[in-house]
Amino acid sequence: MATPSPFMEMLRSEMRLRGHSLRTEKSYLYWIRQFIRFHNMKHPTEMGAKEVKGFLTWLAVERHVAVNTQKVALNALVFMYHKVLKIELGELGFKLAQKQQRLPIVLTPEEVLKILNQLEGRNRVIIEMLYGSGLRVSECLGLRVQDICLTSCSVTVRDGKGNKDRQTLLSQNLIEPLTSLISEALVVQRRDNEKGVGPSMPFALAKKYPKAFKTPGWMFIFPSSKLCAHPITGELCRHHLHDSVVRKALKPAVAKAAVYKKVNCHTFRHSFATHLLQNGCDIRTVQELLGHNDVSTTQIYTHVIGQHYAGTMSPLDRLKGAT
Repeated sequence: MATPSPFMEMLRSEMRLRGHSLRTEKSYLYWIRQFIRFHNMKHPTEMGAKEVKGFLTWLAVERHVAVNTQKVALNALVFMYHKVLKIELGELGFKLAQKQQRLPIVLTPEEVLKILNQLEGRNRVIIEMLYGSGLRVSECLGLRVQDICLTSCSVTVRDGKGNKDRQTLLSQNLIEPLTSLISEALVVQRRDNEKGVGPSMPFALAKKYPKAFKTPGWMFIFPSSKLCAHPITGELCRHHLHDSVVRKALKPAVAKAAVYKKVNCHTFRHSFATHLLQNGCDIRTVQELLGHNDVSTTQIYTHVIGQHYAGTMSPLDRLKGAT
């Protein structure tokens, strides 16, 4: 295994000090490494705005990356130069990646049911929660026992995208299977506790409450089948199920259901929002349930269901009506 670069480890420490998520940490370090490799392993302190501009332009012109990918790379480099190295980049004026105007893929209720009928057990419950609560797959898998209220039929998402907490709906159809899964998860926790281990915990909280891993509320509802080393402390623990497990189960289910759209885990979140709007739900409510900062993000679903051209008739229909 290659020895970690002292500079990259310093960046990692800075990100953890500032409370960035592990997902952000991995993404930023990836793009910083790509930037350094693009410039033939020159140290960032020997480079500046010119090199950053060249790299970002290359991503757009040669790599044809999406606009959001280019933004992530820019954010990583700005963090490194502005926050850590204290070097101002000024106006970069790089070539922007082309904005991709794509509507989200949405399933019909019939297609959702056909796919669900090809799943069973834990995997079916996870996909049902993505559709029934509008969760991202990472949010669903990261749920702990204390995040589910079976009485009020609500789900609390902790540290969602943008480090935000929010509440969303819980389908009454999921009360029974979730009760069973929670019981199974708590059995796993008790067995782990007997060995002196438990669910992986947020680093700061684990330091403040070292015995919290024994509390039932902190157990993951969808625990991994194996123990692993905590990514920060290195201590042995049990993390939640990896999202690749869900994706591997979903792919054959979609094929067996004979649904020919491009379906992934996020498709069910799109379908959740679209079907709520189709059923007359207020767009502000949908915005809150999804955790969007701006209602304009939620408005994309009005385009999916055709609300933006409501009342407009196709000229072909008028033609046929006249014959």
